[in-house]
Amino acid sequence: MYVDSTEKEIITRYPELDQMTDAPFHLWEDHSKNSSMITLAKGLLSDEQFYIIFLFMIYVSQIINNCAIIANILSIAVFVKLGFSEPSNISLTALAVCDFTLAVLSTWSNLCFWLTYHNFRLPFDSANVSLLTGGIQWAFLSSTIAWITAFISFERCLCILVPLKLRRLITPRGTFVAMLIIILLTFCPSFFAFIRYKFVWVFNPYLNRTILNTTPVNSELAILLDKISLLICGVIQPLMAFSIVLICTMLLVVQLRKISSWRMSVTSAKRQQVQREENPAAGLSAAEARISQKEERLVRMVVAIATIFIVSYIPTCITLLCYVVFDEFNTFGVYRRLFLVSGYIISLGQPISGSTNILIYYKMASKFRSVFRRLLRLDRQ
Repeated sequence: MYVDSTEKEIITRYPELDQMTDAPFHLWEDHSKNSSMITLAKGLLSDEQFYIIFLFMIYVSQIINNCAIIANILSIAVFVKLGFSEPSNISLTALAVCDFTLAVLSTWSNLCFWLTYHNFRLPFDSANVSLLTGGIQWAFLSSTIAWITAFISFERCLCILVPLKLRRLITPRGTFVAMLIIILLTFCPSFFAFIRYKFVWVFNPYLNRTILNTTPVNSELAILLDKISLLICGVIQPLMAFSIVLICTMLLVVQLRKISSWRMSVTSAKRQQVQREENPAAGLSAAEARISQKEERLVRMVVAIATIFIVSYIPTCITLLCYVVFDEFNTFGVYRRLFLVSGYIISLGQPISGSTNILIYYKMASKFRSVFRRLLRLDRQ
């Protein structure tokens, strides 16, 4: 994975190849003009360390992606058989579809980077093309998953706080519309990237043929739209969704503890009625106390899903904050290598969350477990 003398000679004669070829050397180099900053960055992550870590991340990421693809296909099939009369089935299906799509996009990016690393002579610039056809969409879809998880957590908070009004507030049609709005506002802006960048055919002397590449559109409108969409959908929205999930999960955990304490203190129907009327020290209202055990199991399942999401999304929040604070922490800055490695660390979190959700469904949802076992013919009956 080092540039030989022939490649160095070609780059010297054709400097434009550093940005337009699919050869691997242009992908890993830093582009800052500040030599002291480059020395510092390379001291943080040497060439050999970078190559080993990056290749290891690609293989690990793909193993997790394969698990996420299989798990979410099974989840979607089970939810389709269960039907969509329950609002929770609609939101969980949307979450599974987004997790599946995210794993597919990540697989495409892994394939392109793997081909770039091994210096395959492809008819397109694998690094740049994969960024425009997979990487950008992956980042925006990650925000979509965050908002769907936030919606599910908020819905369960309403189940705890106003259980008697839940069916009027959250309906199957309303949930379906909410999923469409979330996708429209969080994922669709990713297509602004095709305004900022476009595909072009360029002659590559290194390959001695014309290849497909990307080039930026330097119009003021394109640059403005790209910056706005990246700031809102790539930074602000994910952090807001993460905050909502965190707050709702904390509220759900507190309320579940209150409900468990209240139920343990009730030994008879008469005592239960007395406690509802006298508002016991457990702090639950009569409406809160009437939450069914079925709803409680669903709340516990949502808490488990949200907890895994929070843990897996923390690296994303840290990377987004670093992206905002440090100017050189991006794909063209002096910390390009650290940015790429952190990007692959992020790419591990979401597929892990998406592939483990099916285990939570199977453990905590009896209907899901029953349909899942029939689907795979695990039950003889």
